[in-house]
Amino acid sequence: MRIWSQDVYISTPGASRSGVVAPGDLLASPSTSRDQSCPPSLAVKRLSLYTSRPTRIEPSAIPAVARLSSKHASSAMEEKPKLKLYSYWRSSCSWRVRIALNFKGLKYEYKAVNLLKGEQFSPEFTNLNPLGYVPVLVDGDLVVADSFAIIMYLEEKYPQRPLLPNDLQKRAVNYQAANIVSSNIQPLQNLAVLKYIEEKFNPDEKLPWVQCHIQKGFAALEKLLKVHGGKYATGNEVGLADVFLAPQIDAAIKKFSIDMVEFPLLNRLNDAYSELPEFQDAMPKKQPDAPNYAKS
Repeated sequence: MRIWSQDVYISTPGASRSGVVAPGDLLASPSTSRDQSCPPSLAVKRLSLYTSRPTRIEPSAIPAVARLSSKHASSAMEEKPKLKLYSYWRSSCSWRVRIALNFKGLKYEYKAVNLLKGEQFSPEFTNLNPLGYVPVLVDGDLVVADSFAIIMYLEEKYPQRPLLPNDLQKRAVNYQAANIVSSNIQPLQNLAVLKYIEEKFNPDEKLPWVQCHIQKGFAALEKLLKVHGGKYATGNEVGLADVFLAPQIDAAIKKFSIDMVEFPLLNRLNDAYSELPEFQDAMPKKQPDAPNYAKS
């Protein structure tokens, strides 16, 4: 069974992209020019584009051959993105990675894996992740599974808009908050665990089970972040903790009916996340594989 032959989508974050030199842009010297598609042998050289100081050139002054090269360079930049994310629209673990990708302004190819149909157990997918879990990120020849590992990989390889502060104490708090979610809350509410409880015990036990563990984790997070929080979880800049908290708080409210009156700090953070386009564009209902009923 092939699971990604059709459900392939291109996701482009709202953040602007740079790196393509268009007619009228500032062009620097050969050592710093952003566009090396036109060699000095072209007529561009005679126009002294490659001077020691940046020069603005009007489109009409650029020879046709140079404009053609620029066009080819732009086309190359618009090729299929190198990053591929295997994701399920409602997976909170996949949601975290989508937030990180959006926040860093990284374009990626969305490959849907339908967990309800068991596509995560197909040979094609288990070759990527033998555990059969989403998300999985493919970056060229590299395959990374597990949301925490993926986000840390993105943080190290793509340092723009860092999710970890330089301050070691705040960095440690980010790790701690993220791990409370990823190790002590989310695993106890995932699809496999809830299915096991339903089959081995009583379906009516599922919701109390989940609520108990969410409330325990949220109480710990309230105490931890009370000292370190600002506009966001660990200060006035978005951090790793926020990437993990946003999907968990949303699921607690909408899916598991948690009363947030007991958790005012987390409730305030949830309001702050609603104002961030990078977070909102990663929401389940906005994913291409979300069913119509979820998009309303």
